[in-house]
Parts: sequence; C-alpha cells; structure tokens
Amino acid sequence: MTTARTATPSTARAINDRLALNLLLDQGPLTATELRDLTGLSRPTVADLLDRLGRSGLVAVVGERGEQRRGPNARLYALVASRAHLAAFDVRSGGVSLVVADLAGRTLAAAELVVEDPGADAAAHRAAADRIVRTLLDTARRAEVPHLHTVAVGAPGLVDPATGRLKSTGDLPAWHADLLAALRELPGTEVILENEVNLAGRAEYRTGAARGRDDFVLVWLGHSVGAAVVLDGKLRRGVGGGAGEICFLPVPGTTALPTATGCEGGFHGLAGSAAVCALARAHGLPADPADDAAAAEAAVRAALDALDALGDGGPGGPFLDELAERIALGASAICVVLDPGCVVLGGEVGRAGGTELASRVERRLAGLSPVRTEVRAGEAGGGAVLGGAVLTAGDAVRRDLFGEL
Repeated sequence: MTTARTATPSTARAINDRLALNLLLDQGPLTATELRDLTGLSRPTVADLLDRLGRSGLVAVVGERGEQRRGPNARLYALVASRAHLAAFDVRSGGVSLVVADLAGRTLAAAELVVEDPGADAAAHRAAADRIVRTLLDTARRAEVPHLHTVAVGAPGLVDPATGRLKSTGDLPAWHADLLAALRELPGTEVILENEVNLAGRAEYRTGAARGRDDFVLVWLGHSVGAAVVLDGKLRRGVGGGAGEICFLPVPGTTALPTATGCEGGFHGLAGSAAVCALARAHGLPADPADDAAAAEAAVRAALDALDALGDGGPGGPFLDELAERIALGASAICVVLDPGCVVLGGEVGRAGGTELASRVERRLAGLSPVRTEVRAGEAGGGAVLGGAVLTAGDAVRRDLFGEL
C-alpha cells in the first residue's frame, strides 16, 4: 500500500516562492493584495514570502499603488531583474549574433560578428573563437554586466542530449567546437548548447505561432531544412539529438537518395535555399545566384509581389503552388508519423511566405495526409533562434535561483 505524503513546510515555501516569482516575471510589479488574489495564498503567507524573497535579493519594493484604495498606498513589489544575467548566441557558418539579457529576458546589449572561413588552420579557428568570446565579454561590460550566469548557444548540427556535444551533419567550421570550448572556460558560467531549430521551436511555442498548443512541429525553411518537434508540451530531441533532421528525409522528386554524410538527395534537395532559388528562376522570377537563405527569402518576396501585381496568372502563383507542393511532401511524412495537428513554417522562406504560403501548404497537405493538420506562418521572426536561446538560458537561471520543483 502506498502511503500518501503531504508537502513539507520547506517544500510548500519553495512552491509558493516560485509561484510568486513567476507571477512577478510574467505580469510585472504587483502589490501584496494582488499576489494574494492571484495565488489564493493567505495574507500571512504572502507577507512571509515577500520578506523571504526580499532578503534573498530576488524581490524589491519599486513604488506604490493607491489609485483605487483608501488609506496608505500599497507597496509595489517587483522581480529584481539585475539579480542575474544571461547571454544567447545564434551561431551560423559565417558568424554569430549574440545578446546579453537580464533575469526577465530583456535585452541589454547585442552584437554581431562576421567570421571569415579560416580554412584548415587550427590556430586561426581557435583565434576566431577567442575573438567571439572577447566580443561577448565586451558586450556584457557595455551593458554594465559583471558576470554571466548562463549562456545558451544555438548552432546547426546534432546536439547529443547525453553529452552536450555538437556533431556536424554537414560542413560546419571547426571554430564552432572551439567556441563552445572557450565559452565553457568562463568561470562560474553555465553553457547550454542546443540545435538552432529547436530553439526557434521553443520561441514559437512560448511567444509565437504555437502559443497555446502542446503539440506542433516547426518546419524550418532556410539554407537547409529542419524541424523542431514538440509533443505533450515537451521538445523531443531523440536518443542522439537527431529528431527533426528532415533534410535527410527521402522524398520523391530528388535525383538521388540522401546518405549518412550528405542530405542533397533528401528533402533538402527540394526545399533548401538552392532549390528554392532554382525554382524561382525556372518560373521567371529573380533569384540571386548566391542561392543562400537570403536569396531564397528575396525570391519568395518577389513571388508575392508578382502575385499582388498580376494575380495567379503571373509567375508568383505557380511558383508558390509548386513550392507549397514540395514543402507539403516533407510535412506529410512528419504528420502521418507524429500527427502533431499543427505545422508552423519558419526560417527565411517560411517567414517570407507568411500566411499566403502557409495556406497553400495546408491545402496541399490535406490532399496528401489523412490526418487533419493546420499550417501556420511562424511569428517569432528573424530572431527566433536568439529568442529561443534567451528563453532557454532564462529558464536555467530561474531554476537555479527560484529552485527546482
């Protein structure tokens, strides 16, 4: 027989403290009365937790509120956002974007750094990593941040959930691994590594198109293609971190099959940036020969402009239809296996296509898959990876400061 156990006083205090801290984080400054109304806790319990959190430096009085009450004004309590600081990275093959933020996730300073390909020179790769770390520390000093509690890094490739190591699924430059090693040498700073599409999926889940949904898949359409899988409100990484590597998905329409070391014959070959640019040129739309994510984004925007000007009789409509057909092929394979109920289109191409492309993919997907699936345009924007990294780092900081329940 299992014996029922009640929470100990210390556990109850930890639960109440975290509840109050999360409310102050989400809603901003609150009075003790407002905290009582929102938590259902008694007056003495709220007074006790505010005193305890004040002594710990997590909560402070920031003003008064008395517009709708008689007698003395009520004190306003707020989370001390300067109690800890964090940083977030979006690491790409040609450089990095980074932000320094406070405990509430507010950006205090930001920087971008272009990294030229150092070739095979190992010393040059390490020098590039050191330069990025110096840029991070300079950015933190500019924001008057003396110490970073946690740094979250979003990078392409497989991140092993067991070891936290990055494994390339393509030709990632060696300075990526050197950067992680250099960041892990920062004293007293936790470093979290996550696949960049997974971070974008977290941003869509918490602040973007998938708010309110516990099951969805983000299909990332950029230089290559990838997916973030969220089921039952949890990000699913797979045993080796490979969940969502749909660039390797075999699909009809490619000239070959993918291999363990190359995704050119997979879904990447249909919906990666080079394929999108080639498709645009085939429909008479302008596309930069660079064939990178920015060129594919511009090609989709050109198609939408042509659609606005000429309707479906111009090149824009047929291009978007064929692109939607390609995207739906990959999405249908996901949907018949996972049945997420919702697919969000992100990345440069998904962002550029917006609701027009999403609606065309949804119509085509309905004809390919027996499971009903809504398709939405991503809302997290071009900073989705950084946004997800800030959320991830913030969660880690708060677990440490607020306590793990």
